[in-house]
Amino acid sequence: MTSTNEATYGRLDPMLAAIEALVRCESPSEDLAACQNVVRLASDIATRVLGTPAQIKEIEGRPVFWWGANAPEILLLAHLDTVWPHGSYSPLWEVNGDVVRGPGVFDMKAGFVQALFALKDIDGAADRVALVATTDEEIGSFTSRKLIMDLSAKAKAVLVLEASLGGKVKTGRKGTAMYKVNVHGLAAHAGLEPEKGVNATVEIAHIILQLSALENTEHGTTVVPTLLKSGNSANTVPDLAVLEIDARSFAQSELERIDAAIKSIKPTIAGARLEITGGLNRPPLEPSSTKELYERIERVAKEIGMAPLGCAEVGGASDGNFAAAAGAQVLDGLGAIGGGAHAPSEWLSLKSVEERSALLHAFIKDLLK
Repeated sequence: MTSTNEATYGRLDPMLAAIEALVRCESPSEDLAACQNVVRLASDIATRVLGTPAQIKEIEGRPVFWWGANAPEILLLAHLDTVWPHGSYSPLWEVNGDVVRGPGVFDMKAGFVQALFALKDIDGAADRVALVATTDEEIGSFTSRKLIMDLSAKAKAVLVLEASLGGKVKTGRKGTAMYKVNVHGLAAHAGLEPEKGVNATVEIAHIILQLSALENTEHGTTVVPTLLKSGNSANTVPDLAVLEIDARSFAQSELERIDAAIKSIKPTIAGARLEITGGLNRPPLEPSSTKELYERIERVAKEIGMAPLGCAEVGGASDGNFAAAAGAQVLDGLGAIGGGAHAPSEWLSLKSVEERSALLHAFIKDLLK
């Protein structure tokens, strides 16, 4: 549905140009130089769009984009890093009708641009609102977590520009925990005397079976073995196996149960030694933290002629989880419409870009009343 507000917004062409520039500036989280480049580019774009450059701050050497107030009433939260290593997504930029493709176009460079243009022509925005974009969200926000929580604790609203779910905003997210298990065994010749070895691969297999028993569908608790590496040659009993684990749940009590269970795992095979690191990362984003803002944005959407947005609770975590844990009222999923986050099918709906930005523009103005 095209609203009257969207029809007069008139910003699609410069928005698309900004999205293209940011997507072509590849910014995998682990590449600090690339992250610095994309933040500098974002600041240049902010100067053209809003008339003033962003501050470029650093936290432990990692760049952060910051435009607007130092102690904002309204915090717009985004990230400019992606999961895509250089050259891993091809073609780098493609527009085919309504479908726009490129690394990070959906998650979440389009959302950042939508927020930037939403701030245009709002009187006093620079003194009351901040747009902050980090560069470590895709790897757990370990560096930026404190900044996000400190700002959120003092803000009356935190609006997260992560991608929507088919246009729906996100009113709940699972919390997350991440672990690495190193199994230390003993190498031996696999043909001559395997009995003299301690097989790290077999031990890690026992652990994986234990993990599957920890899941709880009632609370949406998942415990997923992800990366696995073991052994050095085809004819040697492996002396080292490394497993990474992704655990998620809508309930904090479940995350704590999983944390205790994983950290108490003992070896099954005599002679094997376990080294377990990691722990709780993002707490759940609970609907009680989003209810007020969700009801308000539905009212604003109706006022500007948009259809109801709808809402969803999802398994993926974001920095909105940290904001809610700091006590803020949060609304997530205000960014792009499209799909395929973290997948080769990642895409953005071109026709939605301007309308979503116009909605955010109207919502910010409503919150500033």
